[in-house]
This record gives sequence, C-alpha cells and structure tokens, in this order.
Amino acid sequence: MKTIHQIGIIVCFLLGISQIGNAQEREHKTLLSSYLRGWEYSMKAGFSIGGTSPLPLPQEIRSIDKYTPGIAISIEGNATKWFDEQRKWGMTVGIRLENKSMNTEATVKNYGMKIINTNGGELKGLWTGGVKTKVRNSYLTIPVLANYRINDRWKVVAGPYFSYLTEGNFSGHVYEGHLRTPNETGSRVDFTGESIATYDFSDNLRKFQWGIQAGGEWKAFKHLTVHADLTWGLNDIFEKNFDTVSFAMYPIYLNIGFGYAF
Repeated sequence: MKTIHQIGIIVCFLLGISQIGNAQEREHKTLLSSYLRGWEYSMKAGFSIGGTSPLPLPQEIRSIDKYTPGIAISIEGNATKWFDEQRKWGMTVGIRLENKSMNTEATVKNYGMKIINTNGGELKGLWTGGVKTKVRNSYLTIPVLANYRINDRWKVVAGPYFSYLTEGNFSGHVYEGHLRTPNETGSRVDFTGESIATYDFSDNLRKFQWGIQAGGEWKAFKHLTVHADLTWGLNDIFEKNFDTVSFAMYPIYLNIGFGYAF
C-alpha cells in the first residue's frame, strides 16, 4: 500500500509539471501571437529605369543626344506594422540592395571637366563638345515609408530613404571639341576625329545619400504583389568639396517589380 501511495504521489507530481509546462507553452504562444499581430512581411524584386541628372538642366548642357538605361536590379525585404485592425495605416521599414545605371551622350559648352591624356597626365578646365557618361552605382538602401491601404488590393506608400554607396562608377570620355584650361580664356586643347580623352569621377562620389520614395502596390493574388516606386535623390551624388562639375546631380529612378507577402 505504501508503494502504491508513493507511485500516486509521483504521478500527481508529473501531471502537475505537465500542466505547468502546457500553461507556459500556451502563454508563450499567446505572447508571440500578440507580438506578431499587425505585422506583415514581404520580399520584393524589380528593375529600375531612370538617370542621374542636374535639375533643371544647366546652360552648360546644350542637348541630350542619346540616353540608354543600364541593367539596374533591386532585391528588398520589408516589415510593415499596421496601426489599426482594418490595416488602413501602417509603417514599413526595409532593406534594399539596388543598382542605378545609365549611359548618356550630350553636347556641352564650358562644362567643368578633368580629363586624362593618353600619356596619363591630367588637364582641368572647361570643355566644349561631346561628352559620353557611364553611371554604374550600387547601394544598400533603407526605406522608411508610411502606408495607406485604399482597398483590399491597392495601397500607396511614401517616405524617405537612406542609401550607402557600396560600389560606384561615374566615368566616360569627351570627343569632338576642345578644352580651355584653366578657364574659358585659357589655352585651348582640341580633340577631333577619333581623338578622345577619358575622365573618371568615381572616387568623388558621396558615400551617404538620401531622398524620397513614393509609389503604389497592387495585390494580384493572395501572396503575389506588383509594385511601382519612384525614388528621387535630394542630395548631390558628388562629395561637397568636389568642384569639377559645377552643378549638383540627383538620381531619379522608377522601380517596377513584384513581391511575395508572407
């Protein structure tokens, strides 16, 4: 009888521990569910088209003769917190890996330039003639966006973004023109026919950039979304002390792509 009594005590003890464990598990699940309530997560991929340009076009740029968008791909992860049960208003924070790319050809007059001669020497002055530019910049970007859901399928977003330049290329060459150095009344160096001179301002690109982003998203299926976002840089892509190019240049790009909402 004593043994049976001891076994009963042990069984009751084990059952008590089991009940406590189950209660703690339910509490943890409730806390996790409460924490995750109102949150939404998504992954996005897309491509961008646009350019890096002064606004408005300065008098030094007489015409844009050719524009070709480059391969510009973005991959992004987002977390959205909705502030109401209807999920009308929310805030998104994300992290995006993106490229911004373009090729242009322009005719300019008295355009600030620092060229590299065929012998490796540098000449700085004012260029009049043709300029071909290649931009290939890669960024790590953090968007912070307000959300407004119009209906079950449509929502719009807007807010600032902050970018860090991970790899930059702003280079090209000049052709069919002349360079006045050090100013418009200085000595003249001519480039005609197949004669060109290269330039490279990649080391003068600003590391930290910021701007505004605005766009919309359409829910095509339960988890599949389609989006379009315009990003507009608000600070010059070049460092503050860089004075070869005498005007500020801003990246302006439209990103179009699709996403998966978890």
